Amino acid sequence: MADFLSVFATPEAWAALATLIVLEIVLGIDNLVFISILTNKLPEKQRPAARRIGIGLALVLRLVLLAGIAWIVGLTAPVIDLGISGPPGEHGEVTFETAFSWRDIILIAGGLFLVWKATTEIHHNIDPEPSETVFSGGKAGLGFTSAIVQIILLDMVFSIDSILTAVGMTDHLPIMVVAVVVAVLVMLLSAGPLARFINANPTVVMLALAFLLMIGMVLIADGFGVHVPKGYIYAAMAFSVFVEVLNLIARKKRPAGEAHATGHGADQG
Repeated sequence: MADFLSVFATPEAWAALATLIVLEIVLGIDNLVFISILTNKLPEKQRPAARRIGIGLALVLRLVLLAGIAWIVGLTAPVIDLGISGPPGEHGEVTFETAFSWRDIILIAGGLFLVWKATTEIHHNIDPEPSETVFSGGKAGLGFTSAIVQIILLDMVFSIDSILTAVGMTDHLPIMVVAVVVAVLVMLLSAGPLARFINANPTVVMLALAFLLMIGMVLIADGFGVHVPKGYIYAAMAFSVFVEVLNLIARKKRPAGEAHATGHGADQG
């Protein structure tokens, strides 16, 4: 315990902890949006339990991965190396090489799953089936077990990304553990309000699905070695959320304004 606490004896350690907590919370947004959308397809009584299980599993997975941190770092070592040689060019032979690590393979698989899931959900929102439009008194659009399995699959992808980020930020395991626990607790506290907000605003659902689609494409690109700066992604998401907030405010004010205009016109007539 003394060794654990001694890590936090310097200002640099606290600065690293604060920075890592912010990064982990931001990285957890993707995971949280997916859990919120998926659990909203369950009957209302099952949603809180599914959210708690999903986020609890995210914490467990992250702590397990931290315990095997040497193995996690080893996931970045190439395991498949594809080389495609072209005809000799002006400067000799043209060679195209692509090396994939386990991390790359997991990111590509997770990205494909996220793209498939987001596309399917977008299709269902555009052309909903009768059994998936109403939860009250109707049939649930997703089984509890199926929801948990899908959450686990994406938890694994997001957890690996999260822990690799932590490894790149600091060498101290206690700092990583505290940052991960704090970030997941923030996710747990935010899950209910976020899920209710998404469920109450259908246009926000479509925006969130578009985010998941974009994140899936970014994961696939990252797996193929094309690294898109996370700052660009989250800046675009923040701007989209800002525009959607303006739309929500406008929609809430519009009925009252239209009613006033109608009444004013009737008085003049």
